[in-house]
Amino acid sequence: MTENPSPPSALTIAGSDSGGAAGLQADLRTFLTCGVHGLVAVTAVTVQNTLGVHDRADLPPHIVAGQIEAVAADMGVGAAKTGMLASAEIIHAVAAACDKAGIGRDGAIPFVVDPVAAAMTGQSLFDDNGLAALRDELLPRATVLTPNLDEVRLLTGMTVTDRDGMHTAAVVLHQLGPKYVLVKSGHLQSDPECVDLLFDGTTFVELPGPRWKTPHTHGAGDTMASALTAGLAKGMSVVEAARYGKWFVSQAVEHSYPMGAKVGPVSAFWRLAPEER
Repeated sequence: MTENPSPPSALTIAGSDSGGAAGLQADLRTFLTCGVHGLVAVTAVTVQNTLGVHDRADLPPHIVAGQIEAVAADMGVGAAKTGMLASAEIIHAVAAACDKAGIGRDGAIPFVVDPVAAAMTGQSLFDDNGLAALRDELLPRATVLTPNLDEVRLLTGMTVTDRDGMHTAAVVLHQLGPKYVLVKSGHLQSDPECVDLLFDGTTFVELPGPRWKTPHTHGAGDTMASALTAGLAKGMSVVEAARYGKWFVSQAVEHSYPMGAKVGPVSAFWRLAPEER
């Protein structure tokens, strides 16, 4: 029997969402439907549904770091991304483990930092020191930083209300150390389009897309960042991977569905072949 070739691999360093809409569940679902093998470093377990985050248990930092080191040493990592990192101590451990594995900064492995700081319902997902550690330790290691407009405000103090503000925010964020900044416009409800903005310190690239009329967008940010990460793992350039991520999440939002009492998840079902009857 001939062995099948190994697919590209991507690592998510993220928390678990018991509702299955966001977090590492969204990342793994996206990796699979993008043709990439998903690796995981679990940072926290949330007790969560569409009504909110009801409880949480963070993993010990050395366990988070150990997961990164274990899969990188044995299975190889084509690209990596972060999601919910929970605490400054976990961020310290992630930064050290990524340096050891050659992930981010000047390493060979692209590193997407999705600065998840709050749940969709507004609950904080960081302790008091976590935001400073994220800004000081992970942003300078990032190949691509992917904030939404709420996260732009948390990282810079800027409230963005239009596309010009997105340009200004991208410049300010780039000065914090990432190689690329991808400012997501999903929360810019006044704009009839959903135009994200990629900036490398010199050139702006607009990523246009439709603004679908649906309330069901839970997991959209995770899905875009993980599709971008999958593209990098498959050998795409950052610009190509960003366009790929935008295409993927636009389809996922178009096919989103209700689930639970409030905001339902974006969908990856559109990537599945129909079952034969």
